[in-house]
Amino acid sequence: MRLTIEQIRDFKRRGERLAMLTAYDYSMARLLDEAGIPLLLVGDSLGMVMLGYTTTLPVTMDDVVRHTQAVVRGSKRALVVADLPFLSYQASADEALRNAGRLLKEGGAQAVKLEGGGRMVETVQRLVEAGIPVMGHLGLTPQSINQLGGYRIQGKTAAAAARLLADARALEAAGAFSLVLEGIPAQLGSLVSSRLAIPTIGIGAGPGCDGQVQVLHDILGLYPDFAPRHARRYAELGQAVQEAARRYAADVAAGTFPSERESVAMVPEVLAELLARDAAPDPARP
Repeated sequence: MRLTIEQIRDFKRRGERLAMLTAYDYSMARLLDEAGIPLLLVGDSLGMVMLGYTTTLPVTMDDVVRHTQAVVRGSKRALVVADLPFLSYQASADEALRNAGRLLKEGGAQAVKLEGGGRMVETVQRLVEAGIPVMGHLGLTPQSINQLGGYRIQGKTAAAAARLLADARALEAAGAFSLVLEGIPAQLGSLVSSRLAIPTIGIGAGPGCDGQVQVLHDILGLYPDFAPRHARRYAELGQAVQEAARRYAADVAAGTFPSERESVAMVPEVLAELLARDAAPDPARP
């Protein structure tokens, strides 16, 4: 039985921290779900760690739908949240509703995530009224990377911090069930968390948030292109994969893989018949 958005809210009410990780495929989703991770995010970060883009901007709705389907098939208990990709919701609330609906109806997600405050508040309200749970996202919003001028810490001035807090309150009032805070000072993360009844989920926003989210590839050492400051390496699976690949290639080159145990033997009678046929003269051959 999957967790519900109300059960996610209950984590904060009980004072329990939420762990959230990205997932993009069936196998990883199954492993994370069985590990007890309550929230899985099909992030548009898939554009970078899975598809090799330098930003999240090229990710399409079809990309997110397909990856969401795989994550949903691989999980049973976790609540699956799918990112609305760049320009799938900014143009109008109607377009946002259609695309968010696809992530639930086609992808099988239980909630969607979108970036921004301000005019996005009306869109969040529209989605929630239509029965689509929404997770907000404030602070460093990767889809606005060109406008922000890079991956920079946000909310560093009093005015900027006040705007972020106001946006957080507005998103909560619009019906968002939780809120990602990314790339902001730790004190601001704590302040926003203390002012909201819904859980905040931080990424580079300090330990005062109600939960934390990380890109799976960052904490497992599977993404060699970039190592964010806020990510802690819990494993070096990238090195393990390379070593396994080297050993496999060496065994193939040496002729030690596959072994007899790893091969399927032909039934002796069938083999004998095949050899007899092969030895018989072919009337069509000159």
